[in-house]
Amino acid sequence: MDQLGFFDLDARYRDLDAKKDPLVALNAAVPWEDFRARLSAVWRKPEEERKNAAGRKPWDEVIIFKTLVLQALYNLSDDQIEYQIRDRLSFMRFLGLGLADRVPDATTVWLYREKLAQAGLVEALFDAFDAHLKSRGYRAMGGQIVDASIVSAPVQRNSRAENTAIKDGHPPVAWKPNKKAQKDIDARWTKKHGKSYFGYKNHVNIDRKHKLMRRYTVTDAAVHDSQKLEAILDPSNTASDVWADTAYRSKEGEEKLAEKGLRSRIHCRASRGKPLSQRAQGANRARSKVRARVEHVFGHQHTSMGGTIVRTIGLVRAKAKIGLMNLVYNISRLAFLERTAAPA
Repeated sequence: MDQLGFFDLDARYRDLDAKKDPLVALNAAVPWEDFRARLSAVWRKPEEERKNAAGRKPWDEVIIFKTLVLQALYNLSDDQIEYQIRDRLSFMRFLGLGLADRVPDATTVWLYREKLAQAGLVEALFDAFDAHLKSRGYRAMGGQIVDASIVSAPVQRNSRAENTAIKDGHPPVAWKPNKKAQKDIDARWTKKHGKSYFGYKNHVNIDRKHKLMRRYTVTDAAVHDSQKLEAILDPSNTASDVWADTAYRSKEGEEKLAEKGLRSRIHCRASRGKPLSQRAQGANRARSKVRARVEHVFGHQHTSMGGTIVRTIGLVRAKAKIGLMNLVYNISRLAFLERTAAPA
């Protein structure tokens, strides 16, 4: 078999373009260099703290960040992202790597993501990209839709006494360091439609016009949806309407929305002995047609991005992992909006 040459590789890339490689549009839609300064502040030591310039040159910040984007976009483990970069020409081109270039290994990917998590930087990156969306004309418009999605974590096999100690904020002292490092003491149990779940919650706010995520926060799964309503409201939305399901319906919530000059489109909820009137049922159906847009977002994250489970340990890492998923959703959504808006 002949060795692949430069012109052969160029021909392969032209074939990918003919098949409309989605990563080309994704690459073009994002100002990757705008992230460099924030990433460098976390991933690089200041010049004055460096002892010398010896050793292997560190990875370029943008290449590693784009690796994390690919990982979230395709729901890949650290080992799998390393393998897929080595195997797929589309991934290599997206990262700006050639056949002779070294590839980030699984340990490197983990270490860089861990630094992002410990620095709490993902939310700042999300906000920076939201500013880019607005500069491109994708302002939050048409009102806002809020909802929460459960993101499961691997179930912990603890005794009743151990779970009680964890809830009290005191992990069992009998746990050895190695065992303690493998125990998620931040995730919690919750019930939804009679089924129990263990893990975290992704509380989000999307705009009705563009179906872009504008605000989010991550909590353990036991936190009720309504407790984070105020935290994820978007003051920049050009319309005052707020849609949500019955979990957000409360007198306190309605008062908070009114204080902020927002109009509640939250589903009406029946109470014991007082079923909804025909008018209220009709209003709920009308609201559901709008509120369903947030389910499209969760559906994409769950089916395409593996957003139903997070295989990390602790709230700090879960925030980073889920936050990256939210950021990458917006990145892929922007690429879609740009592609559909372009003239044929």
